[in-house]
Amino acid sequence: MRIALINENSQASKNGLVFSVLENVAKRYGHSVVNYGMYGEDDTHSLTYVKAGLLSAILLNSKAVDFVVTGCGTGEGAMLALNAFPGVLCGHIVDSTDAYMFRQINNGNAISLPLAKGFGWGSELALEQIFNELLKCDGGGGYPESRAVPERQNKEILDNVKKITHQSIYYILENIDREFLKDTINYDFFKKDFFENSKDQKINEILNSVLN
Repeated sequence: MRIALINENSQASKNGLVFSVLENVAKRYGHSVVNYGMYGEDDTHSLTYVKAGLLSAILLNSKAVDFVVTGCGTGEGAMLALNAFPGVLCGHIVDSTDAYMFRQINNGNAISLPLAKGFGWGSELALEQIFNELLKCDGGGGYPESRAVPERQNKEILDNVKKITHQSIYYILENIDREFLKDTINYDFFKKDFFENSKDQKINEILNSVLN
């Protein structure tokens, strides 16, 4: 998997720590990590948790990445923002049990972490445990395994419901406030990494029209 890390502004100072732990665990299982910022409190390109939701949706729907790790102070706001968009299924992950069960039962493509609430001494160890349980095996295996078939069926039903209850990503990108969209994507790393890895030409064309 290609995993994107996105930190919003209130927790930008945690970016280096989260990236280091995530990358170490991801390499263990043959995955790669790309850091979409914010890179620190002095980063001039600011991302709110709502922008993190929009950015995650762009990355996932274009297949520029396969999975997103994000968060905010409590993890709740970022989770809500990501789930507001089509093609994104984000879990609120507090501990390693959450991570394993979300991956095996819900098989989503994003997680949101609480990066202030309860984040103190030993948090790098907790992050390592979360990422290990998240990435150590493929998603959708079921928990317990005897429930795997109905859990996969429910996931498919949920994905189909979201297709009806959400506008398409193309509609969203064409109708969302243009300055908000531009503010979200107008920074060097996005423009380099995204356009090299996006597999959706229509999304590329919309975003190019916004940036140029």
